[in-house]
Amino acid sequence: MSHNLARTSRPHELASRLNSGLRSAIISAIGESAATTDPAIKTAANPKFGDFQANFAMSLAKSLGKPPREVAQQVIDAAPQSLIDICEPFEIAGPGFVNIRLRAQVIAEALTEMDCPALGISNANRTHTVAVDLCGVNVAKQMHVGHLRATIIGDTIARLFERLGWRVHRQNHLGDWGLPIAMTLAALRRARVDLDRVTLDDLNTAYRNAQAEGRDDEAGLAAAHATQVGPHRVAELEAQHEGAAAAIADAHDTLRRLQSGDTIVVADWQKLIDVTMREVYETARMLNVELVPEHNRGESFFRDRLAPTVDAFVHANLATRDAGALVVRFAGRERPLLIQKSDGTSLYATTDLAAARYRLQDLGAELVVYCVDARQRDHFKDVFDAVQLIGWTKRPDATHATLVHVPFGAVLGADKRPLKTRSGENFTLKALLDEAIARGRREVHARAAIPDSPTSSMSSAELDAIGQAVGIAAIKYADLSSDVGRDYVFDLDRMVSFEGDTGPYAQYAHARIAGILAKAAAANAVSGAITIDTPEERALALNLLRYPGAIEDAASQLAPNRIAAFIYELANTFNAFYQACPVLRGVDESTRASRLHLCELTRRVLADALSIMAIAAPSRM
Repeated sequence: MSHNLARTSRPHELASRLNSGLRSAIISAIGESAATTDPAIKTAANPKFGDFQANFAMSLAKSLGKPPREVAQQVIDAAPQSLIDICEPFEIAGPGFVNIRLRAQVIAEALTEMDCPALGISNANRTHTVAVDLCGVNVAKQMHVGHLRATIIGDTIARLFERLGWRVHRQNHLGDWGLPIAMTLAALRRARVDLDRVTLDDLNTAYRNAQAEGRDDEAGLAAAHATQVGPHRVAELEAQHEGAAAAIADAHDTLRRLQSGDTIVVADWQKLIDVTMREVYETARMLNVELVPEHNRGESFFRDRLAPTVDAFVHANLATRDAGALVVRFAGRERPLLIQKSDGTSLYATTDLAAARYRLQDLGAELVVYCVDARQRDHFKDVFDAVQLIGWTKRPDATHATLVHVPFGAVLGADKRPLKTRSGENFTLKALLDEAIARGRREVHARAAIPDSPTSSMSSAELDAIGQAVGIAAIKYADLSSDVGRDYVFDLDRMVSFEGDTGPYAQYAHARIAGILAKAAAANAVSGAITIDTPEERALALNLLRYPGAIEDAASQLAPNRIAAFIYELANTFNAFYQACPVLRGVDESTRASRLHLCELTRRVLADALSIMAIAAPSRM
């Protein structure tokens, strides 16, 4: 799922300085033949062995015919001064590992450099453009748990690239065109429903009823006649057949009027969209997701681009006739891509091709990301391959744009099956969020009732606001912290917990630090120059310095779970620091000032990382 994302080297990113220094040492010691050797630097599994460990000697030893420890020593002896200046004396361990410990002053200087508004993350990427396909609701239908994943995964990926300075186009691909929506609109018009007062629940019911009403059983009617099942059953099937035929005919007439721009039908169609999107925007607001009307690029937006899209494939000799339909074939694959039916109508694939062309050519995206469930994997492979065949990925500078499908798994219930209500229906997203908010509020109110709690003096409305933030964080973090391609079990009890790898735990870590800083301000204590003296200070500092790389890595891999992993590790590292290193009492002034500086920087990084996941960072919990 990875794509090319140029990393920006920064002086405070010590791992990159170690990497370049060791590469230089390898070339000096072995020669240009070893220029491509990876120093293989990893964070040390056990801090007592150092901060990092390099494992280049084994691979070099094999090609050189020398013992690995001898090769390791040879490279260390050739270390450039720039590497010696930032490291304590190297140690060779085991069969040839090189243990590396950074000088404390170097770590402190790197943290001080990172302590700026950007937190060490380069945002000088304004020439880069990405389009992110997210949400993708169908008009006249309730949002369900699948839309949760499409929405928050897409929003987080968009925020990642915004944080890195890219120009980001959110694209909400609405299902707002074609026969299904025409069937629903026709049924509502036949029933003379007041579309100025209709609710999304009404539309959801009308959508299901319209689908059922248009369902024909022509084969059953023929069988009934052939087997002489009786006049009552035949009459019933004939009535069903006639009713379905009439409903379909009405739907086709409504679609024709809609496509021809009939002002009355278009106005009614727009009312269905408005009702649907009101709830979508409200849900996005609850989730802290950035989604507004200007992001909507529904099927209707591309309706005038469908014929030119098909024509482009025909003129490029990439589309062939198959039983009257137009298909695009791929070498070595039996499955063709159908882009036009035999009756001349278009399909989802046609719209997706038109959308890809728009995103690549009109928006100028060098990367297009599709956050759509894993069941669409084959569909998007075919669409992407067709786009590449026709050459739409080629950019003016002769480079090629990249299209990536981020396939997400299902949300499962305790029975390990797709999450359903007790009645067997899909959970609506709104019901899920309402339950999470209610659970978060109960938890926050219960904690506020404990004497000396930081929130004990807060009003009920203030506690409700924190509870809502906790509930939403619980849902979002649980989703985003898992590998997006995997299914996960929805367990609200675990999600709302203030312990373990959860959203509330991350929020509580931020609130705890905010509380420390508030007490420091009340005592007129101020932060100052950072010094690194204890193992816990060192561990926290090194964790903070990994933040810019963690963000770039998450963007490169299109993996929001890597942000969550960083947050969890930072929260744990801070808690270990806090337990071992007094901040306000029992320390001299310079130590207190240094540790307050570490606290403030940790709070800012936690808040920034949570903001990329669009999770609130309360100051009190």
